[in-house]
Amino acid sequence: MGEKTGTYPGAAGRAAAADRPSHVRNVVLVGHSGSGKTTLVEALALATGAVNRAGRVEDGSALSDHDEIEHRQQRSVQLSLVPVEWDGIKINLLDAPGYADFVGELRAGLRAADAALFVVSAAEGTEGISGATRTVWEECAAVGMPRAIVITHLEAARADFDEMTESCRAVFGGDSPESVLPLYLPLLGPEGPDGHRPVTGLTGLLSQQVFDYSPGRRTESAPAPDQLPLLQAARNRLIEGIIAESEDETLMDRYLGGEEIDVKTLVEDLERAVARGTFHPVLAAAPAQEGAKEGLGTVELLELITGGFPTPLEREIPAVTSPDGRGRPPLTCDPAGPLAAEVIKTSSDPYVGRISLIRVFSGTLRPDETVHVSGHGLADRGHEDHDVDERVGALSAPFGKQQRPLPQAIAGDLACVAKLAHAETGDTLSAKGEPLLMEPWTMPDPLLPVAIQAHSKADEDKLSQGLARLVAEDPTMRLEQNPDTHQVVLWCLGEAHRDVALERLRSRYGVRVDVVAHKVSLRETFASRAAGRGRHVKQSGGHGQYAICEIEVEPLPGGSGIEFVDKVVGGAVPRQFIPSVEKGVRAQAARGVAAGYPLVDVRVTLLDGKAHSVDSSDAAFQTAGALALREAATEARVHLLEPVAEVQVLVSDDYVGAVMSDLSGRRGRVVGTEQSGAGRTFVRAEVPEIEIGRYAVDLRSLSHGTGRFSRTYVRHEPMPPQLADRIREQDENNT
Repeated sequence: MGEKTGTYPGAAGRAAAADRPSHVRNVVLVGHSGSGKTTLVEALALATGAVNRAGRVEDGSALSDHDEIEHRQQRSVQLSLVPVEWDGIKINLLDAPGYADFVGELRAGLRAADAALFVVSAAEGTEGISGATRTVWEECAAVGMPRAIVITHLEAARADFDEMTESCRAVFGGDSPESVLPLYLPLLGPEGPDGHRPVTGLTGLLSQQVFDYSPGRRTESAPAPDQLPLLQAARNRLIEGIIAESEDETLMDRYLGGEEIDVKTLVEDLERAVARGTFHPVLAAAPAQEGAKEGLGTVELLELITGGFPTPLEREIPAVTSPDGRGRPPLTCDPAGPLAAEVIKTSSDPYVGRISLIRVFSGTLRPDETVHVSGHGLADRGHEDHDVDERVGALSAPFGKQQRPLPQAIAGDLACVAKLAHAETGDTLSAKGEPLLMEPWTMPDPLLPVAIQAHSKADEDKLSQGLARLVAEDPTMRLEQNPDTHQVVLWCLGEAHRDVALERLRSRYGVRVDVVAHKVSLRETFASRAAGRGRHVKQSGGHGQYAICEIEVEPLPGGSGIEFVDKVVGGAVPRQFIPSVEKGVRAQAARGVAAGYPLVDVRVTLLDGKAHSVDSSDAAFQTAGALALREAATEARVHLLEPVAEVQVLVSDDYVGAVMSDLSGRRGRVVGTEQSGAGRTFVRAEVPEIEIGRYAVDLRSLSHGTGRFSRTYVRHEPMPPQLADRIREQDENNT
C-alpha cells in the first residue's frame, strides 16, 4: 500500500462476474447520514474508470440516481451495491444508509460484506461520530470484522485531520488506541484568503513518498526537507503500531535494537493485521476536483481494499442446517461446493418487478436453474417461512439504474436475481437436491407502532396485498392484525422508517392509508363482589322465551381469566341450560361490561334461577346470563386494566439518570440496574404500554442515538382512575 502510482482500467473498471473468490472484496460503507459515504462511492467509481467525470455511466444515467422516496426523504433509505474493478480485483461496494431508522439495511450490508469502511466527517469533529456509528463499530469488533476509517470533508474551513484522527483513536481505539493510526498525512496547499489551507495530497508514512493530487492527476515525489521531522515522528508511531500486531515476535526486539525494518515486511504485516481485524488504518478521501480523474486518497483507499481487506475465502460462513433442523458440516467458500446463497435485500422496480440481492457463500449460482428456497424464521413479523423450489432467471450486477447481465455468481460474489416469487430477505437459496437453511442474522426489533386504515374502499381492496409485498421487502417491519383492538398495525423502527413505508405503499403499490391513533389492549375487571339477576321473559305468540338466573361475581388475582362455578340446587336451572348460562356470561365478558373492553379475572357463580317447561331454551339462558353479568357490573366498581411491559434499556452511563427520570415520568417503576460492559448500563423498569408508544423515537433523542431497548408484556393492572375516566370519555365521544 502506498507503493503504486495507480492504474486506470477504464472500461475494466466496470466489474463483471468474478472468476475466483480470491479476486473479490466485499466492503460495506458505514457512517451517519451526511458523512459522505455516497460521495466516496462515486469517487471510487471514478478512480476505477467505472463512471465519467460527471458521475455518469455509459447510458447517461447517474451512478447515484435516487428513487422518488429518497428524494423526498433527502437521505439514503436503502442499501445499494456498486461493483467496480481495480487491479484485477472486483470490489463490491455496499453503501448503507446512515440514519438510525434504516439500521436493517445496514445489518444486511454487514451480512453481505467481509470488511467495513467507517466514514467520518472532519467538518463535524468528534460530534460527527454518532452513537449509532459507535454501536456498529462494537458489533463489528464482536465478530472480528476488519475495519478501516476514512475521514472526509477535509475541504471544510475548520476541518482538522490530526484532530479528527485523535477523535477516532479515542472513540474506536478503546483499550488499544495504537491500533487506530493514519497511513498517510495530509499535504496542505498554500493558505487562501480566508486563512484555510486546503489538502492537496497525501504523504505515505511507510513509503515516505508524497502523492500530490493538485495537478489534476496523481503525481509522486519525495517529501520536502521541512516535512521530514513531522513525517518521521508519525512514521515511527505507525511502525510501532504495526509491529505490535505482527505475528513475528522477534520484530519488536529487532526494531528496538535499532534495525531498520524493511518496508515490504511492514506492508505485509500491516495487511495481515488489517485482514485479521486487529489494526484499523485511518485514511483521508475527497471527491475529484474539476477536470481531475481521481479524488484525493481514492487510489490509496483502493490499494488498501485490494491489498489489506480479506477475501471471501478468509470469512467464516454462517452455520447451516437442513430445513428440518438436522445439522450439516460447515461450508467453505468453494465455487465447486454445495450451493448456499442468501437473499440480502429485496426491492421492487416498477418495470422489472421484485429484485433480490444475493450473496453467494458456497457453490455457484447460475441463470435458469431451479433452486430450493428455505424460510427465514420471521413468521412473527408477518414473513412466511418458505420451503419451496423456485427457478432462477437472469443474473445481473446493478450499476446506477442499469442491470448488467452476469453469466454466473461464484462463492464470495454478489448478484441480483429478478422476479423470485417466494424468496424474501433472509431466505436461503440452495441446490434442489440438497436444501440448506442458513443461520439468520440479527434483525433489530421494530418498536414504534403505527396503526393504519385504508383511505377508501378501493384502497381497502388492495391493502392486504400491498402490505404483504411491503413486509416481504423489509424484515425489520412487523405486520400485526390486533385481535383485541381490530387495528392493522405496522411496527417500524422510527418515524422516518414509517414515512418510507407509507410512501412505498402509495407510490409502488397504489394503496393510500390513513394513520390513526394506536390503541393498546385494555381490559376490565370487578374491583369488588357484586350480584346480578338476569331476566329474559318474552311472550309473542307460540313459543315464548323464558329464562331467569342469579349470579354472584367476585374478583380474582391477575391472570386468572374467567371462572364459572355452578352452585344451583334443586334443579332451579335445568342441567341442560347451565352451559347456556356460562356461554352467555363468557360472550358478554368478551364484549365488556363498562367501557367495551374484555372482562377478565373474575369468578362468576350461578346461584339460582327459574325455567319454563315450554318457553325455556338455550338462547334464552344465554341472554339471561349476559344480562345478569351486565346488572352485576352496575352494582360494583369496575376497574379499567392497562397492559404493563417490562422495558429493558441499554444506555451509555452518561444518560442513565436522564433515562430513569424519563421512565418515572411515564408512570414507570425502575426495578433494577446492572452494568453491561464498559460504560454501559441496563435499566429495567415496568411501564404501562400506553406510555411507551413513541419510546423508540424519544429514547433515541434522549440518549443521542446510543440507547436501545426491548419490551416484554408482563401483566394487566388497574389504570389510575382519572386516566380511566379520560379513556372512557374519549371512547364515548368516538361512538
